[in-house]
Amino acid sequence: MSSNIPASKLFESTEVSSGKAGPYPGGMGLHTGRDPTFKKPEWLRQRAPPGEKFSKLQESLSKLKLNTVCVEAQCPNIGECWNGGGGAGGEGDGIATATIMLLGDTCTRGCRFCAVKTSRNPAPPDPMEPENTARAVVSWGVDYIILTSVDRDDLPDGGSAHFANTVMAMKNLKPEILVECLTSDFRGDLMAVFKLVHSGLNVFAHNIETVKRLQRIVRDPRAGYEQSMSVLKHAKLYKEGMITKSSIMLGLGESDDEVKETMADLRTIGVDILTLGQYLQPTPLHLTVKEYVTPEKFASWKDYGESIGFSYVASGPLARSSYRAGELFVQNLVRGKKNLDSSLSS
Repeated sequence: MSSNIPASKLFESTEVSSGKAGPYPGGMGLHTGRDPTFKKPEWLRQRAPPGEKFSKLQESLSKLKLNTVCVEAQCPNIGECWNGGGGAGGEGDGIATATIMLLGDTCTRGCRFCAVKTSRNPAPPDPMEPENTARAVVSWGVDYIILTSVDRDDLPDGGSAHFANTVMAMKNLKPEILVECLTSDFRGDLMAVFKLVHSGLNVFAHNIETVKRLQRIVRDPRAGYEQSMSVLKHAKLYKEGMITKSSIMLGLGESDDEVKETMADLRTIGVDILTLGQYLQPTPLHLTVKEYVTPEKFASWKDYGESIGFSYVASGPLARSSYRAGELFVQNLVRGKKNLDSSLSS
């Protein structure tokens, strides 16, 4: 790949430049396109989403003009989560939840695995979004919510203050609610990380996405392995007791040793929770699936992850970084720490 190509142009094809292509700025290339020899196995078939809770949540989100990663990123678990089934594992508590996507529905980056639309100049953030999000979430009666966002490299702080304002608005309306933020890397801006972890946040999540060797193939050039590790490391350092979480996609051509290396690096910086899921190709313009990892292999990764010290590992073909299966565990972990702190101070 020529070093003379600007980072912002690395994923842009001539078809996009000429206006002949669709909204995804990727184009066909060495690492993209469907592989006709790979058929989706039965364990990746999803349930149809419609249901009463699904419809109510969809209506609520639409009225308040809120975006969800569930829709924008084509999450395979949308039916189970929105209907209260509990995510890809089906072990639900009957509570319908969604992962709210802040800062609009348009990303400034062009990662080759992601279905979210991209632009160099997205619309400005909605100043009412933090308050609207807080009111919506509290009206649903949930105890745990995940906030995520597109990358906003066009904003001075990457959108960190917008995240923090949303967390604070939620805590003002419902102090006992547990909030997880699945964030971008804020371009490595550690002050942005500092501000967010001191907003009342309970869980700081940021995805490493893939192994070190595949970073430049899978992610936008503005992202990176060391930058993501630094963000996760400092979220833990800046706030004592902060729970941190990350995610790895499998099926992109990684080796077992590379996955183990990534897991070891995450543990070295104290990451508490890990999710591992199957990469699913959204369109032919996205990265080609190299392997469909079996449920048995995912189960073995869960055992391995917990054996090296992760407090919780959600590992399965349909597990995602905004996956609900670990929420009850996180609730117990956060509240257990609160109870311990109370007993020590009394």
